[in-house]
Amino acid sequence: MNDSRAHLRIAGRVQGVFFRQSTRETARRLGLTGWVRNCRDGSVEALFEGDTAAVQQAIDWCRRGPPAARVDSLACDWQPFCGEFARFEIRD
Repeated sequence: MNDSRAHLRIAGRVQGVFFRQSTRETARRLGLTGWVRNCRDGSVEALFEGDTAAVQQAIDWCRRGPPAARVDSLACDWQPFCGEFARFEIRD
């Protein structure tokens, strides 16, 4: 398995549209660990760890988000895999 880590910042209409919950469901379905949270500036931040292909699928999903979302931009920073998470969770 080829493990990767990606840190994302997603901007647009991404708060109040079930973005975090939908991201958690997507990540868990893909077998990824990490977290997602709302940011004070109205964006959403996420960190995915796991199989590289699954991480890429999660990033692709975040470019669209759930039906009520509108993603204007997505910044992705690929980082060294750490394996520090047991599951994918929503953070405050």
